[in-house]
Amino acid sequence: MAASVTSSAAPFGAISIFRSVQFLTEAATSVAAWNNARITRKSLSKLSDRELDDIGLCRGDIEFIGR
Repeated sequence: MAASVTSSAAPFGAISIFRSVQFLTEAATSVAAWNNARITRKSLSKLSDRELDDIGLCRGDIEFIGR
């Protein structure tokens, strides 16, 4: 039995749709990462200096951890 290989071009507009979906997915991922960092910074900012010292942080570290 012989195997045949066929190659055809993608349907018109398929690549544009794929890139649009990919862009929206990356945008949603970026927004989710930003929101997680925001929540982390907000939670750490609520801690007292003593509590931050207990976990080995100082106020200046909060901004770097959120990134």
